[in-house]
Amino acid sequence: MPNYAIGIDLGGTKILTGLVNKGNGEVLFSIKQKTGKEKDAESIVEKIKLSIRELLENSKFDIAQIDSIGIGAPGQVDREKGILISAPNLNCENLNLKALMEREFYIPTFLGNDVEIATLGEMKYGAGKGFSDFVCIFVGTGIGSGIAQNGQVRYGATGTAGEIGHIIVDAGGRPCGCGANGCLEAYASRTAIEARIMGALKKGRSSVITEFMRDDKAISSKMIRKALEHKDELITQILFEASDYLSNGLATIINFYNPELIVMGGGLIDAVDEFYQRTITKAKAKALPVPASKIQFKKAQLGDFSGVVGACFLENTQKLKKTSNV
Repeated sequence: MPNYAIGIDLGGTKILTGLVNKGNGEVLFSIKQKTGKEKDAESIVEKIKLSIRELLENSKFDIAQIDSIGIGAPGQVDREKGILISAPNLNCENLNLKALMEREFYIPTFLGNDVEIATLGEMKYGAGKGFSDFVCIFVGTGIGSGIAQNGQVRYGATGTAGEIGHIIVDAGGRPCGCGANGCLEAYASRTAIEARIMGALKKGRSSVITEFMRDDKAISSKMIRKALEHKDELITQILFEASDYLSNGLATIINFYNPELIVMGGGLIDAVDEFYQRTITKAKAKALPVPASKIQFKKAQLGDFSGVVGACFLENTQKLKKTSNV
């Protein structure tokens, strides 16, 4: 008998909710909605509830057929209590998502970090399948990473392992959403790239990207790709600068952790292959020769659904963690 779970990838720009067959990782139905510009705990909770209801209605599944709900959130989490401790990109603090969802749907609910769940998804059914030690890095609203060690996600002493987006690449540099300055996320995330483009345009720099932009739309990865295909000088300059910073972060991971594989995902990685290829080439050149000669790179294979699939396995990993601590 197949067992079904609902996986939710809660992001800074979108909420992706899927009904997953855990036996084979197939996403049977999915719902996507925008997180919205005006973010707060109440609106986030209501959107998650609405997504689950719409998913069940569209799929014709009964709530009794669902074994668990898994949620991945972009921030620091208390996995045992199911509390989103801090999520600057969502403007949320100390939000008990586990209690709220279980009170609403009477289904066991589990919470993890957004890149943790993507790592779980890629480990089970994606690019990381068959690898014992690898790192997943997703470039989007922010930059996050998950660490797989001996077939399990590594959480670290305080449960916050993998925060590559907040390694310091420029002491005293640009402000980051976390409150620090000079973080990698402030230089190489899609949000940072968009801010650099908009800043340059306001200063009078010209770019073909303005032909693709709409007043009510953010600069998308696809727009950046189109501008790059036109060999736009401004976009090329800003994108290559971000690539240089990101490659510094990757080289640090190669030297420090020495993984077998680095899996990379996110809209910018998927849409702009030149950015991806340039970044990994630079990273290998900057890293120490021995680990650089062995490292493999792959793009995430599950696409947008890495996190949705992985969220459905939070129950398994958290039960395993409790058992190992007995």
